[in-house]
Amino acid sequence: MSNLRKDGIFRDEFVVPEAVIDGNGHVNNVAYVQWMQDVAIRHATALTRAGGMGNKMGTWVARSHYIEYLRPAFAGDRVQASTWIADLRRVRARRRYEFVRQSDGVMLAKGETDWVYINPESGRPCSIPEEIKAAFTLFPDTQEPRR
Repeated sequence: MSNLRKDGIFRDEFVVPEAVIDGNGHVNNVAYVQWMQDVAIRHATALTRAGGMGNKMGTWVARSHYIEYLRPAFAGDRVQASTWIADLRRVRARRRYEFVRQSDGVMLAKGETDWVYINPESGRPCSIPEEIKAAFTLFPDTQEPRR
């Protein structure tokens, strides 16, 4: 079963491990940054492998992250992470995320990352190849993701 829907939203589920619980008894905020990166990589990998692109053309690096924490998550919670591309430019892509607790449908956090496509040899931004642009389905901010 594919985690990628036809509308361009990629979904993945996981159980919150005890290791990410902080002194306040809930998920530490830095865990969300890791989860954002992890789900973004799984999404991009699913698309590029399906298209036979591998990672030969370039690579993505994060320029900035924004996260809004809405409700706490706890060890053992099953979480659905959703991600999609909201905007794609010459060398950048804005990716959005939502984290929803499966047991009650509560949105735990939402965020975005500004990703930059770089040449792995020079480390400098480069144009996103048309093949990669074509692999992503844009889900613009004018639409509301359906859970």
